[in-house]
Amino acid sequence: MGKDKLRKFKENETFKCLIQPTTDQVLNCDHPLKGRWGSDVFGNDKPIVLELGCGKGDYTIDLAERNPSFNYIGIDIKGARLWKGAKYAEEHSLSNVAFLRTRIEFITSLFAEGEVAEIWITFADPQIGREKKRLTSPIFMNRYRSFLKPGGIIHLKTDSRYLHEYSKAMAEQNSLKILASAVDIYGSDRERLYESGLSSLCGSDAVDALFEVQTFYESQYLAQGFPITYLSFLADHEGEFVSPQWDEDTWKDEGHHFVIPSGLPVSSKFYKIGD
Repeated sequence: MGKDKLRKFKENETFKCLIQPTTDQVLNCDHPLKGRWGSDVFGNDKPIVLELGCGKGDYTIDLAERNPSFNYIGIDIKGARLWKGAKYAEEHSLSNVAFLRTRIEFITSLFAEGEVAEIWITFADPQIGREKKRLTSPIFMNRYRSFLKPGGIIHLKTDSRYLHEYSKAMAEQNSLKILASAVDIYGSDRERLYESGLSSLCGSDAVDALFEVQTFYESQYLAQGFPITYLSFLADHEGEFVSPQWDEDTWKDEGHHFVIPSGLPVSSKFYKIGD
């Protein structure tokens, strides 16, 4: 392990906004903060918004600075990545930001029923061929529902058309209300998103953030000319979530239509040209 990473890990231990549960605190048991994030971490009862797989926390930080009437928690397992966002939050005294270092599989041990208002999933690995690991799969949807408020919104912003189409099919299969769906938010779909009524549910700041807040990789994809997709839907559902009936092979097998942007790491992501 490099010295710089060790330095970041050590500094992470000093950040009050960064919570790092041990495995024993979340494996088959509830963490002490479950149901107490508002009182014990933020000191208020403002709505809580999660960003799953937040990386360096750029999106979490920007959303929090735009909307102080919400509390934001960025979640990731990589401590060296979280260091950047946590350090910024500490240095700028952002009282409505926290970061949580844990695996998303443990999320039900950390949040209580009705404790979370919204979830953002930004540029997650589409987990092609591995549905159980996909962050919008029935397994994860059942987890999210256990702590989302009634009417809780899930936002998905991704460069992966595969993940977008799967998630949309999952929402339709489970009769979830889709609030907005766009396959090119910076192109022909931009005005339609503002007209969708989404801003009346989650605020105009959240809609503006779709275009004005970008992760590192998003800016790289845009520079390469690749479209960015967006999907939002309500998680309200009776009974267990089920897998969608959708044409997965259409997206898996069209390999000759997909390329990886030059200079970017290969991470099983597919990119469709001309759609």
